[in-house]
Amino acid sequence: MIRLDKGAARWTLTLDRSDKANSLTRDMMESLDAHVAGAAEAGIRVLVLTGAGRVFSAGADLEEARAGLATDAVWERLSARIAALPCLTVAALNGTLAGGAFGMALACDLRVAVEGARFFYPVMKLGFLPQPSDPGRMVALMGPARAKLVLAGGAKLTAAEALAFGLVDRVTAADGLTAEVDALAADAEAGKADVLGAIKRLCTP
Repeated sequence: MIRLDKGAARWTLTLDRSDKANSLTRDMMESLDAHVAGAAEAGIRVLVLTGAGRVFSAGADLEEARAGLATDAVWERLSARIAALPCLTVAALNGTLAGGAFGMALACDLRVAVEGARFFYPVMKLGFLPQPSDPGRMVALMGPARAKLVLAGGAKLTAAEALAFGLVDRVTAADGLTAEVDALAADAEAGKADVLGAIKRLCTP
């Protein structure tokens, strides 16, 4: 359910459970975590996270969420591993981003979304706290009031609102997503890994 496409300088991880809106099971989370760990060892310069179909991810699989996945440490472990990668990380959001799936997107360096995407994180309604690092990363991108708008107010943002708020960095038509990611990845793929790592460190508060 996680598809890995390897290139010389870029790996792409695709959430491939489109019949279930790419909702995430424990096995999928563990697979993602293992692949990201492998990316750190492989010395690639770009890692892209995307989804199959028309939704990036609806968050945790509902049955597994009720069984404990919603509060499992694997979410935080994965987002921390993504954030620590020395390569450029891009969330290519092919559709709606919801719930716990926010963590991996927030941990990426860049987020590109298609025009029809929606963004919501309904922890208030469901009675869960967000994963520990997600609010801080959301505040860094959007500010505290807008983070509370999503997390406590249950707001569902359009792609245009997400762009205006700073949650995403680019919005494109669905058929332009690949080209947009290619353009953003080109310099990192062609450049030196040590320079890329240094730029990321210089941009870290």
